[in-house]
Amino acid sequence: MALKSTIYKADLNIADMDRNYYAEHNLTVARHPSETDERLMVRLLAFACHASEYLVFTKGLSDVDEPDLWAKDLTGALQMWIEVGQPDEKRILKACGRSEQVLVLCYATTSHIWWQQTESKVARAQNLQVWNLPAASSAELTKLAQRNMQLQCTIQDGVIWFSSGEESVQLSLERWK
Repeated sequence: MALKSTIYKADLNIADMDRNYYAEHNLTVARHPSETDERLMVRLLAFACHASEYLVFTKGLSDVDEPDLWAKDLTGALQMWIEVGQPDEKRILKACGRSEQVLVLCYATTSHIWWQQTESKVARAQNLQVWNLPAASSAELTKLAQRNMQLQCTIQDGVIWFSSGEESVQLSLERWK
């Protein structure tokens, strides 16, 4: 019998002063059986950093043809494709051909090694951005993971603050491409 996804609920209040985006999102996020709390929280971080009325979580790990998040316009055309982790270069280049903008958010201690091996292979992709969340920061972010979360995210001058109750985490992403 296959394991089922675990459902997480997150009330996410976003104040993104860099993009002038202020909204509250009531999210239901399925955590795949093979997914860690760390990866789940990095997906929530990716959502908070790029939130819009069109950005949604996809089937992710359950479907190899879908990213972790995407935004489609009213015609169904892909505007944004967001991958979390260390996708292979073929997947990245395929996404760059399908979407206006592709973002990869890495977070593991091995991300530097992955990027050294991948950078030259995706260098020609003009619509690609690659960001790294340092491993210590992703570990701190993981401490906020709960089945029912009340999260506040404030973004200003490239600095991200995530908080839940009395717990607060300050994050900075490194732009690699």
